Amino acid sequence: MRTADRRAPAALLINGTVGVGKTTAADEVGGLLAEAGVPHAVLDLDWLRRAWPAPPGDRFNFAVLLRNVRSVAGNYVDAGATRLVLAGVIEQRTERERLAEAVGVELTACRLRADLTALHRRLAQRHQGEPEALRWHLDRTTELDGILDRAALDDFTIDTTDTPASDVALSVLKAAGWQQGAAS
Repeated sequence: MRTADRRAPAALLINGTVGVGKTTAADEVGGLLAEAGVPHAVLDLDWLRRAWPAPPGDRFNFAVLLRNVRSVAGNYVDAGATRLVLAGVIEQRTERERLAEAVGVELTACRLRADLTALHRRLAQRHQGEPEALRWHLDRTTELDGILDRAALDDFTIDTTDTPASDVALSVLKAAGWQQGAAS
């Protein structure tokens, strides 16, 4: 990558099921952008939608997520960020369209995938000693994997099953067209 990316601002959504490594990949992508001198921001969409209770008919607080993204993304772009890296889940094409509108810049979507056995192993480690949370996450990862397969709303897919996070990040940058001149 070049030292400074002066192109028009753009956003990348790192999408995928529970436990696939969205937040880890986003953090790694952010680190690579920082090393390259590219002004950017990394946003974990789970934190921007985290409120209780969720309103009826909006199980995952998508409406509040959009309001928060609109504000936060605009603030980062106004402060000079040319790349916005978003980690979160979008299940429907209309959600992708609404998210792109809220971000206010071109949005590319990457889906991370992993073998369900690997996902279940990761979730078991993450929720050790939390049997109810583990049960919910195991059910949700399987459900969400199917939803995302049917929705087919991402621009490209990267497998994370046995791939180190740093390699996932490089693959994401390459596939998004955000990597210029960096060695693989």
